[in-house]
Amino acid sequence: MIDKPAFYLSFTPRQKEKIEMKTNTFRKAGFTLVEIMIVVAIIALLAAIAIPNFVKARTASQKSACIANLKQIDGAKATWALEQKKTNTDTPTATDLYGTDKYIRDQPGCPAAGTYTIAAVDSKPSCSLGTGQGHTL
Repeated sequence: MIDKPAFYLSFTPRQKEKIEMKTNTFRKAGFTLVEIMIVVAIIALLAAIAIPNFVKARTASQKSACIANLKQIDGAKATWALEQKKTNTDTPTATDLYGTDKYIRDQPGCPAAGTYTIAAVDSKPSCSLGTGQGHTL
């Protein structure tokens, strides 16, 4: 064998490089249009179920708040009649019942936009929405 130089022994010929087509291996994060449409449809369905219940609950709470206001007015009338030595046929005015030094500090109002009628001591106060929406004592 022929003696070869040292640099020749450490040299290896270059092999052919494999040429492959580059492919994108990453995927963009996000949702497809179909996925978004399904989510929107589910939210719309839940809203269609929930909104009528919210309206019903709001109406019921306005009714109970109005009845509570009527009870307050009735109690203030009774107290006014006792303290002022009035008869059952006397009717207090708003200034007799409402004020900082009176029986009710602020004049109550119906949460459903009705108006209150105080009436005589022997009759119950009433709301203008009384018979139609159940705002009665």
